[in-house]
Amino acid sequence: MIPRPSPRLPQAAVRWTLGLVIVALCATGCRSSYYAVMESFGKHKRDLLRSALTEASQENQQAATQFQDALAQLQALTGFQGGELETKYNAFKADYDDCAAQAGDVHSRIGKVERVARDLFAEWEKELQQIQRSSLRASSAEKLKATRARYDELHAALTRSAAGMDPVLAQMKDYVLYLKHNLNAQAIGSLKTEMGNIETGIGQLIQSMNHSIRETEKFLSLLEQ
Repeated sequence: MIPRPSPRLPQAAVRWTLGLVIVALCATGCRSSYYAVMESFGKHKRDLLRSALTEASQENQQAATQFQDALAQLQALTGFQGGELETKYNAFKADYDDCAAQAGDVHSRIGKVERVARDLFAEWEKELQQIQRSSLRASSAEKLKATRARYDELHAALTRSAAGMDPVLAQMKDYVLYLKHNLNAQAIGSLKTEMGNIETGIGQLIQSMNHSIRETEKFLSLLEQ
């Protein structure tokens, strides 16, 4: 009797299984095992850094949109001319909560970028010593130096934009709590004098986020070379 070939797992099942393995390894904190599993699927540290940076850029884009939405809600609230004040306040508070959650996601993504980049550069330095031909070793060392310098610039942009979220969130939280305690036309009027500050803060924050997104795109291009 001719043995029947074992059925191939659907691609979705493979991704699901891989996801479970990754979650388990992340839970144990064993990065070396995690990298070994990923390499068995053809994903090396350079690929993982590329994915982590892409995710960090997407989180930044989502955060920029979320802060813009919160500003729009606050502007609608301070421009209140009648209607349901409680509804407008709730909309602004909901956007503030989303901004705070999104900020946490951005910080988390940056942490992942930092870990993978640190491990990638450590591996690169270690493997340099295994290259016997001096000209090739020197060329690879020069590429490592340039890549690390470019990464340091990118990392500075990422951390600067992430840090810029904290004072804006603190100001928004002040508004949320103040309005919670004083939800009336007089309180709304007193916030109008504060609008210039928050508009400037969010504008500068979005510029910083856009800069980090552009730096990420440049570094991703470098990794492709």
